[in-house]
Amino acid sequence: MKLNGKIKSTIFYNEANGYLVALFKVSKTSKDMVEDIKKNITITGNFLDLKLETNMEINGEFISHEKFGKQFKVDSYEYILPKENDDIVEFLSSSFVKGCGKKTALKIVEVYGSNSLDIIKENKFALDKIEGMNESKRDKIYESLVNYSKTSDIILKIKNLGFTIEEAGRIYSKYKENIEDIIDNNIYLLNEIIDFKRLDSIFLNNYNDKYDKRRVKACIIEVMKMISLNRGDIYYEKEVVFEYLMRIFSINIDYELFNNYLIELEEELFIVILDNRVYLSDYYDSEVEISELLLKISEKKIKKIDYSEKIKKLEDKLKITYNDDQKKAISEALNNNITIISGGPGTGKTTIINAIVKLYIETNRLSNLEVVEQIALLAPTGRASKKMSTSTGLPASTIHRYLKWNKDLNAFGINENNKNFQKLIIVDEVSMIDSKLFASLLKGLHSYIKLVLVGDAFQLPSVSPGLVLQDLIDSDLFNYVPLEYIYRQSENSYIPYLAREIKNKDLSESFTLKKDDYNFLVTDTHSILGTIKKIIEEGLKKGYDENKLQVLCPMYKGENGIDNLNALLAGIFNPDIGQRKITYGEVIYKEGDKVLQLVNNADNFVFNGDIGFIKSIATISKPYKKEVITIDFDGNLVMYGKKDLKNIKHAYAISIHKSQGSEFEHVIMPITYQFGPMLYNKILYTGVSRAKKSLIIIGDASAFYKGVFNDYSTLRKTSLKEKLLETFIHN
Repeated sequence: MKLNGKIKSTIFYNEANGYLVALFKVSKTSKDMVEDIKKNITITGNFLDLKLETNMEINGEFISHEKFGKQFKVDSYEYILPKENDDIVEFLSSSFVKGCGKKTALKIVEVYGSNSLDIIKENKFALDKIEGMNESKRDKIYESLVNYSKTSDIILKIKNLGFTIEEAGRIYSKYKENIEDIIDNNIYLLNEIIDFKRLDSIFLNNYNDKYDKRRVKACIIEVMKMISLNRGDIYYEKEVVFEYLMRIFSINIDYELFNNYLIELEEELFIVILDNRVYLSDYYDSEVEISELLLKISEKKIKKIDYSEKIKKLEDKLKITYNDDQKKAISEALNNNITIISGGPGTGKTTIINAIVKLYIETNRLSNLEVVEQIALLAPTGRASKKMSTSTGLPASTIHRYLKWNKDLNAFGINENNKNFQKLIIVDEVSMIDSKLFASLLKGLHSYIKLVLVGDAFQLPSVSPGLVLQDLIDSDLFNYVPLEYIYRQSENSYIPYLAREIKNKDLSESFTLKKDDYNFLVTDTHSILGTIKKIIEEGLKKGYDENKLQVLCPMYKGENGIDNLNALLAGIFNPDIGQRKITYGEVIYKEGDKVLQLVNNADNFVFNGDIGFIKSIATISKPYKKEVITIDFDGNLVMYGKKDLKNIKHAYAISIHKSQGSEFEHVIMPITYQFGPMLYNKILYTGVSRAKKSLIIIGDASAFYKGVFNDYSTLRKTSLKEKLLETFIHN
């Protein structure tokens, strides 16, 4: 459907991606829409060259928005140059055209009439015939007309390749000055904002040559990204990349040509080649930046203080006793620029963080305002940051929020050119932090800080590439305090000891025996769901609820996988008693259901791994009928439309990966050979170490035993340790 008219005013405009909500006054339309002529309608779409009060033609369709009602969704648009003499005079004397007042505009139309604009665009020297024209005015008028049409022409050119208007808008916004060169020569350079599969499909549709050099080189880069995301590697051997190129994209070229392409990619700064190792430049740079920035922090001189008396007074005040490792960790953190503290469950990491903060505040005599100004408590996940805040009584934040992540620009607002000012930075759950995020954090900090890195080096590594915590420890360049002593909850407690046994691959024969905080229920694979049902029902009778009981599982699919578990548990924890519900796919969500956020939603301060409860499901009738789901994330109420439900799952059972950074009072963990390769050492360790008060493992004891000795989690290929040693030794 086509409409002609002008944008009268904007309701919302995002300059980063060109997304616009505006009032559009219709001047011309199809016969069946004649009632809209001279009316203001709401339009939405991507407009990179926004011009108000300008004649244009828009193409799209009317839709009903969940929140804002009837709107015209614009798929494409074109600014229309005026054709009538009076309109041309008005246009030439407007702010769109530089160097041309009304008198000059009248003279131009007097000479060239209704063809004035086309004549000028075709030949700027035609303006020399106009009385009073000079070279400067001529060039300004001509350039204004050319630039006026240029953006629309580029957007149209991008669309004609096969991109949508939304994609065209994102592309233009990101690349502006370079856009014509990119779309003419190599659309794979758009991979930063457009999915590779989409680019590859568009490229093949336009060029139909899978061995085109541009495509082969782009596929090499994509292969490297895929290896990194699957394995967590920072670098790769050339032969591995060559093999994957054939296996994934069926590109069969000889090794010499492949090597030549690698050399070209290095010359173009996409990759780095060191002997037989190949790096994506971003990953290589992140390790270099980490090394250089940590060196700058470590070089700053610091006055050492004997904290013995202060620690003793704090023990008396808090009525606790720190062991020697904890005292050492506290003193080292306060007396050094960089300190690493690593320990398993029950070793007192949270207690140490609390002590470091309290003694830093006391030693520096900080006011409440100065505490916020000088101390930053950070973690990679929302739940981990909330845990820090609860234990210290101070604000804590995710790293992304602290660095002011801008999803539209795909960049951090806090960076090397706009640093934060805090002096004591404590980062928890460091094992979850990848190389690029850690480099970004360091770039956003000044070098005069005390940096305290806390974590458990044996937990599952970061989802994205890198092995930051382990590499920092292995470099032996920083103050490192391992925590070994485990605080018992009772004489017969076992959870932290089981975690240690898993870590050391030294499982005691008593791992199936019942303890105060632990029980292994040997159960037939097909009876696991029934056994979990009985345990949950017993727990509910004792007053436990879904806040205290958490099922953890390695896999989503299968008889005993997360999906089946949630289908069972939702009916037990939140039975259907007539509350409102909504169906999404095969899943039924009810008011009161426990749910898990699957992706970051920074706009609403909800992050991947956050757990909430469905507070209400309502049907509203204005501006039109729709269902709205309100989810309560620890007091943060977030509204979801039905389409947003793709971003949540039931959370009665969650994956062990998603549980990282969290603790649960009572954990139930099914174990069966059905989980196959997902039963391995680090995932079992991580699952066990999430339990705070009790742990029940249900299933096959031999499957658990085998998993303890399975190193499926292969060692990642990283070179941060090497780069750290090179940087520190050479300086």
